[in-house]
Amino acid sequence: MTIETGSSKQRVLSGIQPSGNLTIGNYLGALSQWVKEQHRYESYFCVVDMHAITVPQDPATLREKTREVAALYIASGIDPQVATIFVQSHVPAHAELAWILNCFTPIGWLNRMTQFKDKAAKQQADTVSAGLFNYPVLMAADILLYQAHQVPVGDDQRQHLELTRDVAQRFNYLYGETFVVPEPMIRETGARVMGLDDPTKKMSKSEVDSQYHAVYLLDDLDWASKKIMRAKTDSYTDIRFTNDPERAGVNNLLEIYATITGQPHDAIEAHFAGKGYGVLKREVAEVVVEMLRPLQARYREITSDPAYLDGVLAQGAERASTVAERTLKLVKERVGFLPPYRRP
Repeated sequence: MTIETGSSKQRVLSGIQPSGNLTIGNYLGALSQWVKEQHRYESYFCVVDMHAITVPQDPATLREKTREVAALYIASGIDPQVATIFVQSHVPAHAELAWILNCFTPIGWLNRMTQFKDKAAKQQADTVSAGLFNYPVLMAADILLYQAHQVPVGDDQRQHLELTRDVAQRFNYLYGETFVVPEPMIRETGARVMGLDDPTKKMSKSEVDSQYHAVYLLDDLDWASKKIMRAKTDSYTDIRFTNDPERAGVNNLLEIYATITGQPHDAIEAHFAGKGYGVLKREVAEVVVEMLRPLQARYREITSDPAYLDGVLAQGAERASTVAERTLKLVKERVGFLPPYRRP
């Protein structure tokens, strides 16, 4: 049986939490790729505020960051007339389907989630929430609501997508074909930008011990350049791409440069041959700043008109709800819920 999605294009869904500050890693690994793919796929991009509250959040900051992330989606080049941009909590079907799927997800599956173990280890045992434990089920609901065929994920989310596939297959086995079983969309280039201060760790928008760890999308441009000039390198002299962990810092700078410029590795190595790390850092800083300059200008334009952003999010929630409610209605029928009664 083929599950009807109502579109000739395959669907893609992805989202970013409105916690911390978005980095060039978020842009190069996700946002810039979404921009390229929005015309190829029927795309849904949400700000996943419900995921954000699995760890404590300041309410005022959460509201501010939710709007900031949505504005950065648009500033990055996502067209609200082409892709659907919305806030997760504006579509109640996410929470409703998550509860239903929780009832079909074995605890043993969730106990295997390594990201939960990592995050829980950073909190006191009596403060770890059930929401953090059930986070992957809400993620499954996000994806399955939209019958997404493809899900752009990094290595850190690959295990969660596998659980989503398991949940979809289990439900389909019990109740008949209900969900599209999604495939991961894994990218190699630019998918994993590492920290400037510690290139063995992924650049993070939230968990930062050093002010030189990440370049944020809304950083002052001079400050962004200074951070890159302070990036950790090594004691070697040649500049080349390598998997050598001792040279992770130089490799990270080269990967950033390659992803922004689109130049092949051999051409980049030839360009920097015989030059020092100071030249490498300066040129990486230049391309990063020129990437951020128009993005920040567009962001300021968007945020100067709050009514525009409100309209985009309202339209996005309406579009998303139309699709999500269709899936939720089918799920409720399959599990045996009574339809709501309508007064004559």
